[in-house]
Amino acid sequence: MNQNASRLKLFAACVYELLLLIALWMLCTWAFISLFGEATTGNKRYILQLILWMITGAYFVFCWHKSGQTLATKTWKIKLVNQQSNSLSLRHAIVRYALASALMLAGGLSLFWMLVDKDRLFLHDRLLKTRFIETKLL
Repeated sequence: MNQNASRLKLFAACVYELLLLIALWMLCTWAFISLFGEATTGNKRYILQLILWMITGAYFVFCWHKSGQTLATKTWKIKLVNQQSNSLSLRHAIVRYALASALMLAGGLSLFWMLVDKDRLFLHDRLLKTRFIETKLL
């Protein structure tokens, strides 16, 4: 059985993931504003936020389903797996993204949970029976 990823690697992957997402969000926001004009108020603001959430979800769901690894988790040599140590099914990946999003809106509850969880699992991973494992060096 593979070892769960360390808190340090999980935190480092989260920081790296955020940097990648900021770049993606900036590109998407630029494209949206180029097409539709400013989006600081009204319905355009909410539409842009929904688009950014959906694009972020598409990135994560695709990576988790295809290989269990995003660019950040590949870099830190960790992988998201289900109970059988396989990549997530498409449905499981979508549910994980939705639950992780909801728990982040709840003040980052899932991140704080990982700090005290004995197995170093995020709350959404504890609930969905998924986990990040260390991968072998290539």
